[in-house]
Amino acid sequence: MPASKTVKLNTGAEMPTVGLGTWKSAPGAVEHAVEFALRNGYKHIDTAAAYKNEKEVGAGIAASQVPRGSIFLTTKLDNPDQKEASEALESSLKNLGTDYLDLWLMHWPAPMTKDEPAVADPSHDWLDTWKSMEALYKKYPEKLKAIGVSNFSVEFLERLLAVAEVVPAVNQIEMHPSCPSQDVLDFCRGKGIVVTAYSPLGSDNSPLLTNEVVTKLAEKYDVTPANILVSLQANKSGVSVLPKSVTNTRILSNAVIIDLTDEEMKELDAIDKTHHFRACHPSWTGWGSLGFPDCK
Repeated sequence: MPASKTVKLNTGAEMPTVGLGTWKSAPGAVEHAVEFALRNGYKHIDTAAAYKNEKEVGAGIAASQVPRGSIFLTTKLDNPDQKEASEALESSLKNLGTDYLDLWLMHWPAPMTKDEPAVADPSHDWLDTWKSMEALYKKYPEKLKAIGVSNFSVEFLERLLAVAEVVPAVNQIEMHPSCPSQDVLDFCRGKGIVVTAYSPLGSDNSPLLTNEVVTKLAEKYDVTPANILVSLQANKSGVSVLPKSVTNTRILSNAVIIDLTDEEMKELDAIDKTHHFRACHPSWTGWGSLGFPDCK
């Protein structure tokens, strides 16, 4: 289907389809990237407490002079802060220099200790974290416009929805042709949950950028391979996408969305059958054994 400029959340709010991701952006570069993106048409900025760059993101927003009401701002509750959600929310608001968040996500269903290195905290249940987020959402509608989750598999979503009073507005997951996550996308569509795709290019220096299917379509449409990979997600119903860059030319280029045909989208998603990989492998998860989302 043709790409849309926004996707509607279950709150009724409109989230811009394409946003600027800031994961792994180098310190000192994030502020400029955010400022440049906002001055050049981006309306959606994504960060997280765990990225340690909320202050830089806030400085970039301020420097852009774009009105706050024109920006969709997302950040995430860090794993070691799950016992202290209220304090973490206030910290993020202060760091970002804003009175409210358009979207606040539980970064992982994985409470961690504050030790270094952090380890799993068996004394706390992530479902209790969601209850705390729900309570804050209900108590402070002026501070929280929507709440959601990140890195949730179907299994984790089912466990959450069994007890949730508020259905998550968004589930942010890794999604690209070598990790299409179709099972999660189908489940979320059925529950009215928007999926936000992070790492749409796969990774830094991704093999997808030289994949023959991707390069063939890039040549056809006279765009970069990155444009094709971002466009794939933007063309999917109920999906927003977060390309990441701190380079001006790439920030501008990544915002160019091509309307792909259904057959082209199927061809791109089929890359997973022969070239399957993930970009995000947190060492602390004990990947797989804890049921974190796989790419299917």
